[in-house]
Amino acid sequence: MTKYTTEDLLALGESVDVEFKRAGGRDGKGEVPKEFWPTYSAMANTEGGEILLGVEELKPTGIRPHNLANAAAMRQDIFNLVNNRQKVSANLLRDDDVQTIHIDHCTLLRVRVPRASRKQRPIYVGENPLRGTYERRHEGDFLVDEAKVRQMLAEQSDAPRDATILAHYGIEDLDLETVQAYRQIFASRVPTHPFIAQSLPDFLRAIQAWKKDRESGAEGLTTAGLLMFGKLNSILDAVPNYIVDYQERPEARTEARWIDRLTTDSTWSGNLFDFYRKVLAKLTSDLKMPFRLEGDVVRQGVTPIHEALQEALVNALVHADFSGRVSILVVKRPDMYGFRNPGLMRVPIEQAIRGGDSDCRNRLIQKMFQLVGAGDQAGSGVPRIFGVWKEQSWRMPVVHEKREPEQTLFELRMASLLPVEMVAQLEATHGAKFAELSALEKLIVVTASVEGYVDHKRIREITDEHPADITKTLSKLSREGLLSATGHGRGTVYFDTRQLDELLADAEAEVFAAPAGGLSTRPLAEVFAPERVAPQPPNLDSGGLGASSEGFEPSSEGLISLPTASLDGARLVVLSRYPGGLPGKMKPEALRELILELCAIEALSLRDLAALLDRSPDFIRIQYIRPLVVEGLIVPEFPDRPRHPAQRYRRI
Repeated sequence: MTKYTTEDLLALGESVDVEFKRAGGRDGKGEVPKEFWPTYSAMANTEGGEILLGVEELKPTGIRPHNLANAAAMRQDIFNLVNNRQKVSANLLRDDDVQTIHIDHCTLLRVRVPRASRKQRPIYVGENPLRGTYERRHEGDFLVDEAKVRQMLAEQSDAPRDATILAHYGIEDLDLETVQAYRQIFASRVPTHPFIAQSLPDFLRAIQAWKKDRESGAEGLTTAGLLMFGKLNSILDAVPNYIVDYQERPEARTEARWIDRLTTDSTWSGNLFDFYRKVLAKLTSDLKMPFRLEGDVVRQGVTPIHEALQEALVNALVHADFSGRVSILVVKRPDMYGFRNPGLMRVPIEQAIRGGDSDCRNRLIQKMFQLVGAGDQAGSGVPRIFGVWKEQSWRMPVVHEKREPEQTLFELRMASLLPVEMVAQLEATHGAKFAELSALEKLIVVTASVEGYVDHKRIREITDEHPADITKTLSKLSREGLLSATGHGRGTVYFDTRQLDELLADAEAEVFAAPAGGLSTRPLAEVFAPERVAPQPPNLDSGGLGASSEGFEPSSEGLISLPTASLDGARLVVLSRYPGGLPGKMKPEALRELILELCAIEALSLRDLAALLDRSPDFIRIQYIRPLVVEGLIVPEFPDRPRHPAQRYRRI
């Protein structure tokens, strides 16, 4: 039996998804609650997590253990029921995943729920996946809609998603200039390859752009062949959601202004291979090109950075879920490169970073790129990119997922892990206290200062330290006053104490220096009075994805985004929920959900939210805005400039 403290359990919530359940049963001695199984399903279908039975959660940040006299019987019940196919679809639990633990003289059960593999998902309660599949969202269990369940079921197949033979499509649907360019690159790479002398139809068969079904005898273009070499209109007929988008932005900010763009606008072929060729040239155009001597010939070479960018670009293309609702997007900025593809990763992010296990969604497209020297197959691409960035002493790349709509994002920043000027500032502020910090402690404090804040997940991304050591280090830095913490569980955010002082000073200035009829001092009736807002022209720039320490904004589909004209929509929501005005005291969960609802209607500034909610700006910013940004539920319009005068937040 393992002994824990209350602090241990609370700290556990920073590194993994944790659910506390009272589980007292009718007699208070302990019983596996019926709500255990939706949580089991939800955690398995998301990132995994831990369920603590015998723990009552006290809002907002406390817990109370309760002794489970029936702990041994409950453990046996869990294993009996998890192996009952009428109860749940699959057993993911090993013997050591269900442990009896001891805390404050109480016996509890700790259940570790692993993340289900692609082939195991969906894990569902009961016998109907369409009605019993759950996933985790914001520490809650939610039923998954039928469309998403069917997508999970489709992802179980080992058949490549791009191997489908398309009926009624032929060579006339291909851009033959693209095919010829591909063949020339192929021939220059391996001049003696037997594919080179083949006719066009035979060549397409050889690279599986054209296939024959041996059972039915049907043959034709594959989805891979059409996506790689097709004409745009033909691609859109077969794959209606297909969009590829490249944007070069002049500044290190999320603002959707671009100076160069390539997208599916019918001015070029629009297929994947031409997108790859054109975008790779644009990504690497500013990099210094080395030269090497081969015999008597001087040839232009490439650097590891070139190879890393090529790998990241191909990775986005071959792993894309072309049935998804977001575009493939590549962003180039002075400070970073960003890549987004529709669809979640098919292996856990940690496993992808370690390498060695490739699970490509579009294996035919992957093979076509490999034939011209682009992309890897053995799962070594992502760790190779991380290795290149580490060699440059740059901040580690960030790989993360967004679940609504589903997408994977990859950020490659050209910023030092320990910027000299920031280290000097911290040494000047903290003196010997900073100098005596360990390497991990310095890394955390510097990262919090550079990026505005950190959380447990971010530190795991930039260091190889054990999660438990990261938790202890964050707590230590907070206790010693080098960091300030807000939130709880996985929503805990740590930021530089200097920034907290500035934050509170700014908020106080906003309140007391506001013009007449300003923020929280205004009567509620006046707060809800219509505002006079000068008309503004529509913003015709793309609302495209930007990147920040929290990641890209999740969608860039709209080419026209209108600025907020008034707060009428948000006011109506507040008035409909609270006709007599917001109460002075509200449950944190209710206020959090209201903020999310308001930010989904339109992008809102801190001033807007403070006025709408009749709360002080510092309270809104510290207790809600920062945690919601970290959790990826809202995004700032200027993530790299948190105190930008036009800063607004919107629900993603």
